Amino acid sequence: MKYTVEISKKLNELLERTYDAEKGFKQVAEKANNEAIKEFFENRAKQRYDFGHELKKEIKAFGQDPDKDGSTEGTLHRTWINFKSLFSSNDDEAILEEVRRGENEAIETYNDILNDKDFVLPPSTENMLMRQRTMIRETLKTADLYENAIS
Repeated sequence: MKYTVEISKKLNELLERTYDAEKGFKQVAEKANNEAIKEFFENRAKQRYDFGHELKKEIKAFGQDPDKDGSTEGTLHRTWINFKSLFSSNDDEAILEEVRRGENEAIETYNDILNDKDFVLPPSTENMLMRQRTMIRETLKTADLYENAIS
C-alpha cells in the first residue's frame, strides 16, 4: 500500500507541474507576437493536456486519486512571465527564455522520479515518463531554435 501511495504522490507532483505547464503555454501563446511561435506554444499546451491525462490514468491505476489543480509555484511563474514580458524589448525572446527555464525544471522533476532509488517504477510508468521527458527535451531544442532565430 505504501509503495503505491508513494508513487502516486510523485506522479501527482508531476501532474501539478503538467497543469502548470499547460496553463503557462496557453498564456504565452496569447502573448507571442510571432505566429509560428504562437502555434508552437499552443501545440505544447495541447501536449501537456495529453500528458496530464496519461498521468491521471496512471495514478488511477495505482488506486489513488489524481490532483485537480496546478501549484502555487506555477502561478508565480506565470505571473513572472507576465511581468517580464511587459518590460522586455523583445517579448518573444523573453517568453522563450522563461519557457526554457520551466522546461529545464520539468526535466529535473522527471529525472528525480526516474532516478529515485526508494522505489522501482512499473515498466508502463517508467516508459511513459521517459517518453514524456524526451518530448520535453524536444520542446527545449525547438525553443532554442526559435530563440536563436529571433535574437
